[in-house]
Amino acid sequence: MHTPCDTDILLVTHPKVGTTWTKAILFALKNRMHYPDLQEHPLLTNIPHDLVPLLEGDIYTKKKVLDLDPAFPRLISTHLPYALLPTSVKDSTCKIVYVYRNPKNTFVSLWHFQNRLYPTTNSLEEAFDKFCRGMNPFGSYWDHVLSCWKESIQNPGRKMLFLKYEEMKEQTTTYLKRIVEFLDCPFSLEEEAKGTMNDISRLCSFDNLSNLDVNKSGKRHLPDHSAAYFHQGNTGDWVNFLTPKMAEKLDHIIEEKFHGTGLKL
Repeated sequence: MHTPCDTDILLVTHPKVGTTWTKAILFALKNRMHYPDLQEHPLLTNIPHDLVPLLEGDIYTKKKVLDLDPAFPRLISTHLPYALLPTSVKDSTCKIVYVYRNPKNTFVSLWHFQNRLYPTTNSLEEAFDKFCRGMNPFGSYWDHVLSCWKESIQNPGRKMLFLKYEEMKEQTTTYLKRIVEFLDCPFSLEEEAKGTMNDISRLCSFDNLSNLDVNKSGKRHLPDHSAAYFHQGNTGDWVNFLTPKMAEKLDHIIEEKFHGTGLKL
């Protein structure tokens, strides 16, 4: 059983909403004092998933033992919806970072990922139908987003930061500032003068990460290599794959599910 620490940082995401990229960002930001030389940074030789373990994969399934060194706050990720998180996690005061993404982009990225790993599984149309009906390994995308969003509204004391992938891509430095403020490790005046934020932004840019050798060939527990975790990172790739009718159907579901919630996808 995983026992959370109050200093833990938990990244909660549905698959294919920018998890790998966000892991790199969180690791670089929270541990920047320990790795001031970006030419020797762990992200250059380790895939983000090895630096930020998956709760249900690395910890529960593979029994990975987490480092308890207080100098290195534990970064953990999960694809579990909020309702299925362990009670120990819900009752703790650990910080939760939740990333969501335009459902159209999420579906297209998810389909590419699944098709790369299991090429004969589903056609685009079959996968689309399952996505709309919530038939995914980690449950309905709609319920996944709403469960965390409602928790943040109903329990304002819960330390939770909501980040939209598309906005992070467009305004990366702005969001880096938001994240470090939330994690209680804001950039110092010295760091601002040195350009630390811009350095981390470049280190964690999608182009840089996807072109690193380790992210092209590093092994994971999936039946493929790490490049499967990096598709294109585009924010509007869905227009190249979804028909107008498909896009209209998703628009209808979004309106139905999120109307009146205060959250815009």
